[in-house]
Amino acid sequence: MSPAEKGGGGGAAAATIPTVDALAQELLLIQQSGPRRVAIIGSRNLPLTHQQLVEMLAYALVLSGNQVVTSGGANGTNMAAIRGAQRANPDRLEIILPQTIGQQPAEVQDLLIGAKHIIEYPDRRSMTLADASKLCNHEIIDRCQQIICFLYHTSYTLLESLNYAKDHRKIVTQFFLD
Repeated sequence: MSPAEKGGGGGAAAATIPTVDALAQELLLIQQSGPRRVAIIGSRNLPLTHQQLVEMLAYALVLSGNQVVTSGGANGTNMAAIRGAQRANPDRLEIILPQTIGQQPAEVQDLLIGAKHIIEYPDRRSMTLADASKLCNHEIIDRCQQIICFLYHTSYTLLESLNYAKDHRKIVTQFFLD
């Protein structure tokens, strides 16, 4: 397990010891030769160089035959994932919004033009963005086998989402930015 998966990248996050079931599931996923559904989620406060890395990661995942699932949001992880996946193959990208397209920032709305697989939730219009994002992240996690997350140790919504993913025995790779 990499330092990032153990909660590395600085800080005092305690490493949890994986169970035999979790290790067996990771081994099966690594050995799986077919395409996977990979979620890329993370902070909207992402430096440009990190955005470029996320974009390349999404691009490479899609070119490898994987499906990328992400959300909307302001400039940051999700927009970079959308750009990379769309450049590789828009058919291999699924975008799940926490609320509606109209509630997204203008630059996100522009990026979503032409995207083929977008799910939005008008019934969440009145929710806070944090609450809607939590539900959105859970839905993204439920649809995927593997989650890659770029976050800070103070990204409470993302930390909660990663705990949800781990509780549901998903493969989680977390990159702490602080």
